[in-house]
Amino acid sequence: MSNFIISARKYRPVNFDDVIGQKVITNTLKEAIKNNKLAQALLFTGPRGVGKTSCARIVARELNNFEISDDNSYNIFELDAASNNGVEGIRNLIEQTRIPPQTGKFKVYIIDEVHMLSSGAFNAFLKTLEEPPAHCMFILATTEKHKIIPTILSRCQIYNFKRITNEGIVDHLKNICQLEKIKFEDNALIQIANKSDGAMRDALQLFDKVVGVNKELTSKLVSENLNTVDFETYIKLFELINNNDIPNLIVEINSVLDNGISGDIFISGLSSFFRDVLVCKNKLSQNLVNYNEANFKLLLDVSSKVDYNYLIEYMNILNDSEINFQKSINQKLLIELTMLKIVSLEYNEEKKKFKYKLIPTFHFQEQVFLQDSNNAQEQKKKTPLANIKIENFKTSTLSLKSIQKSKEIESESEVQDDHFEEKLLTIEDVLELWGEYIQIQEDKGRYNIASILRISTPTLKENHIHYKVSNNTSALEIDLEKHQLVQFLRNRLKAKIELILTTDKTIDKKLTYTNKDKYNLLKEKNPLIEELKNAFKLSI
Repeated sequence: MSNFIISARKYRPVNFDDVIGQKVITNTLKEAIKNNKLAQALLFTGPRGVGKTSCARIVARELNNFEISDDNSYNIFELDAASNNGVEGIRNLIEQTRIPPQTGKFKVYIIDEVHMLSSGAFNAFLKTLEEPPAHCMFILATTEKHKIIPTILSRCQIYNFKRITNEGIVDHLKNICQLEKIKFEDNALIQIANKSDGAMRDALQLFDKVVGVNKELTSKLVSENLNTVDFETYIKLFELINNNDIPNLIVEINSVLDNGISGDIFISGLSSFFRDVLVCKNKLSQNLVNYNEANFKLLLDVSSKVDYNYLIEYMNILNDSEINFQKSINQKLLIELTMLKIVSLEYNEEKKKFKYKLIPTFHFQEQVFLQDSNNAQEQKKKTPLANIKIENFKTSTLSLKSIQKSKEIESESEVQDDHFEEKLLTIEDVLELWGEYIQIQEDKGRYNIASILRISTPTLKENHIHYKVSNNTSALEIDLEKHQLVQFLRNRLKAKIELILTTDKTIDKKLTYTNKDKYNLLKEKNPLIEELKNAFKLSI
């Protein structure tokens, strides 16, 4: 086995001055030890990798005036609460506290991940923690303070460790690079700091991982090894979003994911990028971003191209996607749909709301989706972009506007129908075409209007068709259909004709059949039903 020592151990703090990012805590502990006013029980709480255990070891050495190379095994005890979380483990610890130290003044017990102790172990520990022997001191460390019972918290002096800033991590990594004679790019160290989430131990582990590949730290090398997306890719994605370039945006997203970038990391990274863009829009908050000078200028340029409202909505959409990512079966499709939502956003200034807009197909006519699509290219040449028209879709929504529009169309058609002959029609002609129109609507899947047109039988009087419906809702539906129906009859009969609607609520009663009525109707359509009834001796 090699003699290699990981950076997290090699460059572990050995005194209070070496601790990064916890100046307030280290100054307080230093003064308390100097003035002999340190409590008998300390609780160090905070995120992982920020120096809790390192500070506990420094406190133990400072209390006993030990040198770094001293053998402290008889005075400093480090216990793991995860593997000694029962009552028996605490009882053994209490028994050991009765024995005075062999060297030095104090026996120091460092209990890591103390929140893992059981309820019984906590209760067994209470009395000793409150009134330990004069030669004993306890330092408890945890990442989950809320899991510790209040009676333990009340007996400890609590120190809250904070996350280490990115600037602090970058400065420490620069010092290590100078000691190890490693060439580096500032942006590469910034990427490592951003990835470590305020934990120095994580930053040093990532540092070792990249340095193990090459003795030179570059931004590209860090992105490849840490499964992150580089800054240039985020800039490119933003430009594609800003230009509504959906085809190339989808291609770029798939290219990023195919390079091994995890989908949730991609979404989280893009959210952080938009957050940085938002922060850069105001001079008061620009110091919250951590980029080198060149990338910071690019970020300022990006922030000038997009509005506050859009950035907030982008982050909101990405946040929803991140929440639903683990529940999604097709995660790549979820990411693509998320990006399509972002591209399709449109802000309504009057309603102060966002909506998704459908980007017309002709917007992409000049972009080739497939290299082998020769037919598509020929069709594109035959159909110039200038000749493409977008037709308005008709809606079937029942509203006052649609009714008014229908009446306007009808009034216009009356002017155009002057060339029809004024001839008397027969009811047979009308009924035949009425049934034909119903069949056409059923073939189109418009079963609702077809059923309404079957409610009753139309009558004819002086080229005026009279039709009865059972309620006002049916009358409104027919009124919306009136123009198309009348126009159909006029064109087929070559004569002027009008449709008059009336509401007759007694129709519903006529449409209610008893079992005997239903049988008689079936018998009229097929007389063989009577023979079937008699053969099997059936009753109604």
